[in-house]
Amino acid sequence: MKTQGKGKGKVIVTTCDGLRHGNFQLPVADGSIDAYFAAPDRPGRAPIILVIQEIFGLHEHIRDICRRFAHVGYLAVAPQLFQRQGDASAYTDNAALVSEIVSKVPDSQVMADLDACLVWAGLHGGNLSQVAVTGFCWGGRLTWMYAEHQPKVNSAVAWYGRLTVGHGPLQTRNPLDLAGTLVCPVLGLYGGQDASIPMADVQRMREALARGNAHARESNIHVYQEAGHAFYADYRPGYQAPAAQDGWQRCLAWIARHTRA
Repeated sequence: MKTQGKGKGKVIVTTCDGLRHGNFQLPVADGSIDAYFAAPDRPGRAPIILVIQEIFGLHEHIRDICRRFAHVGYLAVAPQLFQRQGDASAYTDNAALVSEIVSKVPDSQVMADLDACLVWAGLHGGNLSQVAVTGFCWGGRLTWMYAEHQPKVNSAVAWYGRLTVGHGPLQTRNPLDLAGTLVCPVLGLYGGQDASIPMADVQRMREALARGNAHARESNIHVYQEAGHAFYADYRPGYQAPAAQDGWQRCLAWIARHTRA
C-alpha cells in the first residue's frame, strides 16, 4: 500500500498486483446490482469476507479495503447496497443522503443482498466454510445484524456501527435487540469521542453480550478512547492513523482466529 496527500488523513491506495479484481453484476432476487470483488490471483479456494459500505455507497475506499483483504488471502466482495434507492455519490449533504436514500433501505433487503454475495463467492473461488463479514459506520450496524442472520458466517468485525438505533423507520430492530442470539463472535471497534454513538450504548451492548449465547459471550468491543467516528476512513478528516492501524491488525487477527482455524 502507499499513501497520497498531506495532513492527518492520507488516502491509502492499495496495489492490484497479484490480485484478481473488478466490478461485476451481482445476481439478486429482483435482478442484479453493482458489486466489486478482489481476491488473490492463485489456485485454490480462498476464505470469503463480505465488506459492507458506509452511507456513501460502494466507492473507492471500500474497493481499496477489498484489495487490502485480498492481499492477505481473502476473496472480498462488496455490493452496492443502495442501488435500488438511488445514487449516494450524487449527494454532498449527508442529511439529505440519509433522508432520501439511506432511510429507505430496509434491513431485509440488505440481508438478502449479502446472502446473494455468498452465493456468488461460492461460485467464484470462495470457501463457504470460511466466511467473515465486516462493515463501517452504516455497515458496522449491518455487520452486527448479519452476524445474527446468516449461520454460514464464522466471524464479524463491526467498525463504529450504531447499536441502539438505525437511520430511519424501516430499521425496526437493532444490534442491541439481537446481541444475545449471534451466530458468530463479533469484534466491535469504536471511538471514545464518537458523538454519534454514546458510550452508554456501548456499555449496554457489552452487558447484553455478557447475558447472551456462547457467541455473544465470546464477542468483544474495543474502544479507542481518543478516536472519533470513522477513524479508519483514511480519505476523511476524522482519520486516526494509530487507531486505524491497530484496528486493522485486531480485525485481521479476529477473523483469522475464528474463520481460518
